[in-house]
Amino acid sequence: METLLVVGAGPKALAVAAKAHVLRQLGLPAPRVVVVEAHTVGGNWLPSGGWTDGQHRLGTSPEKDVGFPYHSTWSRGHNREIDAAMTAYSWTSFLVENGTYAEWVDRGRPSPHHHVWAKYLQWVARAIDLDVVFATVRSVAAAADGWLVSVADADGLITEIDTDALMITGPGRSTRALAEHPRVLSIAEFWDLAGKRGLPVSSRAAVIGGGETAGSALDELVRHDMLTISVISPKATIYTRGESYFENSLFSDPVKWSALSMEERRDVIRRTDRGVFSVRVQESLIGDNRVHHLQGRVVRVAEHGDGVAMTLRNERRADQVHAFDLVVDATGGQPLWFLELFDSNAADLLELAVGGPLTQSRIEASIGYDLAVSGLDTKLYLPNMAAMAQGPGFPNLSCLGELSDRVLRTAPARSMAGPGRAAAARVA
Repeated sequence: METLLVVGAGPKALAVAAKAHVLRQLGLPAPRVVVVEAHTVGGNWLPSGGWTDGQHRLGTSPEKDVGFPYHSTWSRGHNREIDAAMTAYSWTSFLVENGTYAEWVDRGRPSPHHHVWAKYLQWVARAIDLDVVFATVRSVAAAADGWLVSVADADGLITEIDTDALMITGPGRSTRALAEHPRVLSIAEFWDLAGKRGLPVSSRAAVIGGGETAGSALDELVRHDMLTISVISPKATIYTRGESYFENSLFSDPVKWSALSMEERRDVIRRTDRGVFSVRVQESLIGDNRVHHLQGRVVRVAEHGDGVAMTLRNERRADQVHAFDLVVDATGGQPLWFLELFDSNAADLLELAVGGPLTQSRIEASIGYDLAVSGLDTKLYLPNMAAMAQGPGFPNLSCLGELSDRVLRTAPARSMAGPGRAAAARVA
């Protein structure tokens, strides 16, 4: 069997691993899926991942689980079998096994807390006997017929994993902050202090960012005794995520996406996904008169007594300076964080494939139907970069079943000359 190595044991990894498990059970070809995870399965939904305290609620319906939308397009003649088998790893099956399905229905099918979503992902991992390596990826190099991925375990032991294909998921580091100042917190520092009930006493707080990372931070801050809480983002206001059938259907079933112009695609993503708050978070904020929006991009951070003064820039008006005694950098993950892992030769190959310097727009445009970078001899799957080219649901939880179909359709198990690569791991 060929090997597909996935970086990050989150929903996308579990979706691909579960689908590969089902395909093998049905006697269909599938690669060996190996997952490298630095913390734990579902770690970004737990306090240890640095993106949440685990107590806030999932922004999407949990029924959009690892098999959703249960409309497989993997193989004619087998799709219904695949869908039926995938229901064994659904959110509903998880609740039934744990005896909480009726309660969840009676309570109105609420979105679960993040830590419960992590438990669901861990349940799937156990059910499929997930092949996971607990380590941190240090570097990615191009091999003769695949990728060579160097990982370090908790003791610092370095292992090199030789893999035929590579899929990279996750938002990157949560420890980045706009400035080094005790009153300017990264999102990881914020959730760590919030979990310990150790947030600094503040009267004027600010959260930088207009997306769901910022929304969760605001949802926490409004529970604290503060005079004002400002949301800083470059948009004219804070938008609510579109949640009607018409918007959601584009996420669940991206078949219509290719018929849209690039401007129409940008408009959909701008209105429904990037820089928007969920309806639930927005409803909790609009009733709190301490919460205000400040438009602009932060271009300067300076000392101001015990706090900081931030300069906000807008195109059509003079710079504005605002003082705060607590700032949370909740701008979210960095889309190109994975590039720091690539050695110079691997980066050169990627540049050749996308046709120039590695910018976000150029990589996004290169993502093919299989969610891999077009033009590379060996597969590099980047679902988090696939929204513009393939559909807005691929970077998030909206169509994990379709994601796994597309990835596995182009990564079949097949005979290889010489020793199997599945065991091609060695200690450096």
